[in-house]
Amino acid sequence: MTRYEECGVLSGVLIGESLRVGSVLNSVPLHVTSVRRIEVGDAADGQPGRWTLLDFQAPEADAERLAEAIAGCLEPTGGWYVNYNTTTEAFVVFAGRVFRYPRGDAASRAEVQAYGRSVGVPDQQLDWED
Repeated sequence: MTRYEECGVLSGVLIGESLRVGSVLNSVPLHVTSVRRIEVGDAADGQPGRWTLLDFQAPEADAERLAEAIAGCLEPTGGWYVNYNTTTEAFVVFAGRVFRYPRGDAASRAEVQAYGRSVGVPDQQLDWED
């Protein structure tokens, strides 16, 4: 049994282009499960038309530390966020701001989506799974 299986696994997606130049995300070990490049038809102002998606996993016990680390690394402009889920909670992280709520909580999800719109995330990009 691996460390991830012993304590539960969180999983999510990080867009490489969302990281602030010069930032380093190294305080929580991530297990990258896949790396993909995609063309983005709905890029917001300031976002490139091609993204690098890193699907990742980490121990659930590191969920809070990971959120704080990502919040300190994301580009504050351009409408970027990272989302991931534990067994019971959804985390949505923006530059300097962390949201967490019980998976499936529609009211909390709507609150996070409203915040996303306020920082420039287009509606069609507010589509994370929870």
